[in-house]
Formats: sequence, C-alpha cells, structure tokens
Amino acid sequence: MNKLKLKSFIFANAVLLASGFALPAHAEDEAQLIKQGEYLSRLGDCMACHSLPGKPDYSGGLAIESNLGTIFSTNITPDKQHGIGNYSEQQFSDAVRKGVLPDGSHLYPAMPYPDYAKISDADIHALYVYFMKGVQPSSEQPPETDLSFPFSQRWGMRFWNWAFASDKPFQPIGGASEEVNRGAYIVESLGHCGSCHTPRGLGMNEKALDSGDDKFLTGGSLNNWDVPSLRGLPRWSEQEVVDYLQTGRNDKAAVGGEMTSVIEHSSSHMTDADLKAIAAYLKFLGGNPPLQAYNVQAQQATEAKLTAAKNLSEGERLYLDNCGACHFVTGKGAPGIFPELDQATIVNAKDPTGLIHTILAGAQQPSTAKAPSKLAMPGFGQRLSDDEVAQLATFIRQGWSNTAPAVSKDQVAEVRKTLK
Repeated sequence: MNKLKLKSFIFANAVLLASGFALPAHAEDEAQLIKQGEYLSRLGDCMACHSLPGKPDYSGGLAIESNLGTIFSTNITPDKQHGIGNYSEQQFSDAVRKGVLPDGSHLYPAMPYPDYAKISDADIHALYVYFMKGVQPSSEQPPETDLSFPFSQRWGMRFWNWAFASDKPFQPIGGASEEVNRGAYIVESLGHCGSCHTPRGLGMNEKALDSGDDKFLTGGSLNNWDVPSLRGLPRWSEQEVVDYLQTGRNDKAAVGGEMTSVIEHSSSHMTDADLKAIAAYLKFLGGNPPLQAYNVQAQQATEAKLTAAKNLSEGERLYLDNCGACHFVTGKGAPGIFPELDQATIVNAKDPTGLIHTILAGAQQPSTAKAPSKLAMPGFGQRLSDDEVAQLATFIRQGWSNTAPAVSKDQVAEVRKTLK
C-alpha cells in the first residue's frame, strides 16, 4: 500500500464511519501500524541508504564506499522477486537485527545491524507491516556487491559477528529520566548514531555499542573526515541540538558531509518530543574532555587585523576576498544562517579533510519543514590553487581562538583527487 492508496484507504474508512458503519478493528490496527512503521523507518534512516534520486523509494542501488570496497544497498520494497516480499516477519527481523538473510548468507555491517539489534519486538513488527503493506513494490535490480577476496567470502561474517556484534536488547539507564531513556533508545538502536560517531577497531567494528562504555559516541573517522564526539556537546544547548537535527543549522553550526542526508531523510522528520529526548540523552552523557579556554585576546587580535586590512598574510587576504562577506571579520558568521568558524569542530579537527573539502566543493544545507530555504556555500576549487586553499585553511584553523595545525598543499591535492 503506497502513500496514495493509504490516504484513499483512510478517506474511505472515514466515509464509512460518517455513514454509521464501524471500522473493523483489524483495519484500524493495520493503518496505525503502517503509520507507526513509516515513522520508525525515518528514525532508522532507511530511506537515505536504500533510495536513489529518480528511483522508487527503497529500491536500493546506493553505492556505499567502505574500506573494503563499494557496497550497494539492496531493494527492500515488498517486490517478491527483487525485494523482500517473500520474507516472513522472523526473516525480516533476522536481517535487520542480526544481518542474516533467509538463505543463511550474511550482510556486511554497512547495514548497521549491530545497532539495530536493540530495536524492540514491537517496533520490528510495525516496521515489517509498513514495508510489506505501506511501501510500493519495485522491480528495480540494484548492482550486486562484489568485493575482492577475501572480503567477498560472506560466510566469514559469522566470525565477525561472534567477535563484535551483540544480541543484547536495549538496556534503560538506571536512574535516568524517561525522556533520557527514550533518547538513549533512539540513538543506540534505530538512530545507529554510533556507527559513525564511535571509534572503530582493527576489525572495522564499533568499539562500543551503548552508553555503558565510555568510548561510545566519542567520535571517529568517516571517509577521512573527523566525526565529532557527541558526548555532552558542551558548546551547544539542548535547544541548539534540537535545531541542528531538525533543520541542519543552529546558531553555531551548519550541517555538512554525510550528516546532510541524515538531516534530510531522518531527523528533520522526527517529532519534537523525540528530538528533545535525543538532545537530553546526549547532554546527559559525560566523558568529553573540557573545552579549550576561549582566547578573547587572540579573537580580538584577528578581528582587528582583518578590519584594518593592512599587512595581511596571504591566508588573511584570501579569507577577506572569499569568506568574509558571510563569516565576517569576527569569524562568528550569522546565527542560524552562516556557521561560526571560531572554535568550530570542523575547523579544529585533527584531520583537516572536512574543512578542505568544504572550501573546495562548497556545501548546501537541506530543505526541511522547519527551514525550507536551501542555503548554499559555493565551492572555491575552480578559482583557488592547492597552495591558496592550504593558506586559507591554515589561517582559518589558526585565526581568532582556533589553534589547529597548519594545512599543506599536498593535503589539499589529495582531497581534490576525491572530488567528483
């Protein structure tokens, strides 16, 4: 049942009710489960990985780059030949929570089943009903994942699962509020935030799967981008966390990189209550190192020099010519529109790849219900040389109160090679 059919179904039932006919209980239950399952699929961000622009929803085909090679997402529509239409609910659950297909073959953990293992039975049931009855079948056949040996031997995943996965259900945090535990459930299970924001081990495994381990959500690396820690988020208020997840921007930052699709397809569709629960949980977590002291004198010195525009370094000149109109001489940008550069995570990251990539290729914030405008930063790769980008990035990483290491033109050249 696709969205149009579902709306027709609900309308027809409303007419029956208005005419004095009672709606069968099972029909009410099914319609509610479809609606609930659709929402849960947003929490799980299924759309982002299993859909491509111009193709039917959930018909697969997204190329996911990994250290093992390119993995293509599968068709998860209820098509009986190319999708999951023949799956029983138990087979669906095993695929989602254990990474095991009906024929016994194993999925790669690009499918975040180590996190999805914590999804409750009730939520699995609602997801199953939605995908079987609320999604339009598609006969699209995505490319087959074909990794090189030995990674092509999927049977080896059973040993990986034994070593690194867990079938432990979600465990509420003792003594925490109901709101914090709701946030913990979303983040640790359907939200699978740890798959990007938790460091990985030698086996490409998440080093922790829940808040019981201090390594959980302490940051990581994704396609050479530093992924920030989410523990405590000391520079952000709870409302700023909600704003960022809901709109892709807040008074301090704007979304970029892989997180853009998460905002677009998942978190911007969440209820206010769930977003507040996530924010409460992240703020509840401790273990983050203390913030670097804000250097007011350094910030004022950079601002004064840029304002005077005399005896500028090459990096300072490039900043005024290319960045100053939006991020200003203060490095503070415009709240809710242009992000801060002073003390920004992407600016001060150990690996400057994210900043270099943004300077070269630009960035665009997604259109969401609460922030429909698509604000875009242009890329400067066509007008700036590798050396110029390196000098610009170095200034940004060392201007105001930032204290990150310099960037070399060789680092810029390596990032430029990855641009499509």
